[in-house]
Amino acid sequence: MDQDNNSEDESVGPSEEELPCLPPGLSDGEAMGLLWQLRAQRRQSSPELPETVTRLTAPDGSLLYLVGTAHFSDSSKNDVATTIRAVQPDVVVVELCQYRVSMLKMDENTLLKEAKDINLEKVQHAIKQNGLMSGLMQILLLKVSAHITEQLGMAPGGEFREAFKEAGQVPFCKFHLGDRPIPVTFKRAIAALSLWQKARLAWGLCFLSDPISKEDVEKCKQKDLLEQTMSEMIGEFPALHQTIVAERDIYLTHTLRQATCCVEAPPDAQKVPAVVVGVVGMGHVPGIERNWEKQLNINEIMSVAPPSRFGWVLCTVIKGVMLGMLGYACYRAGGSIGRAMLSLPAVQSVLETLRPPPA
Repeated sequence: MDQDNNSEDESVGPSEEELPCLPPGLSDGEAMGLLWQLRAQRRQSSPELPETVTRLTAPDGSLLYLVGTAHFSDSSKNDVATTIRAVQPDVVVVELCQYRVSMLKMDENTLLKEAKDINLEKVQHAIKQNGLMSGLMQILLLKVSAHITEQLGMAPGGEFREAFKEAGQVPFCKFHLGDRPIPVTFKRAIAALSLWQKARLAWGLCFLSDPISKEDVEKCKQKDLLEQTMSEMIGEFPALHQTIVAERDIYLTHTLRQATCCVEAPPDAQKVPAVVVGVVGMGHVPGIERNWEKQLNINEIMSVAPPSRFGWVLCTVIKGVMLGMLGYACYRAGGSIGRAMLSLPAVQSVLETLRPPPA
């Protein structure tokens, strides 16, 4: 996947084996023409779609069917499948980035296990990928996801896996990842919060224990209730809402508009309006609608400011405490065990990051 997340990734694209079987002996041109006709016959001109679907039109006449979903919802999976089967799209765009593409290829049982199993290796990987503060925040959010997973017995992202599967059944359908890279989102979110806000947010995530039902999840698909929840969140953490929701609304709008470009119809490569299905969380639908006809510049929401001197000092203190505890453990354990612990890659990585940033 390229940096803009707007090109088809062959490793996640629909498999040709999943497309309809064709009569033997056809030339490539004849096969393409037959598949194009087959899709045209399947495509409904005035489909009856779920109420979670919003239809938007591009300047060239291309159509976007935006499916608003709840991330832990069986009915959202059904909404996605119904929409893709009815409109037979040229492109399917999902609210994922290249860092979360593995979600498409794991089965439900594996994802359930992954969501519940937060171990030292995951913590180390998150910190290495995102930095100390952003990495720890990512782990806390994984804990929230694991809490919901345990309550519902359902892994997140079922609607995206459903979109991936259904796209593989549509001739010529491309599959795009439409979300901003998650390390950028986490780093910008952490940079936007004050130290007190970071502490309050971490405390709230650490001690999340409220029961969640499938009925609660389905309520997230109701726009009025969702807007009320968003308003409460904005009041408490406005900077967090800006980076995690509003900025990603802009990025998702950008990638969805790129996907809604005219496509070439075989056999004469004539340009025709495209049909696109977008699969995003319901919370992003109002923002995408607002941004759809605006001039957008995503460069300003892709930059990550370097850490401040204070932030570096804080991280150094935290790491120093960790190393102090490790040193004491090494002293108590004995020299040979201590040297073995200090040679571990994770410890070497922490030592490396204690170097001060360039002035």
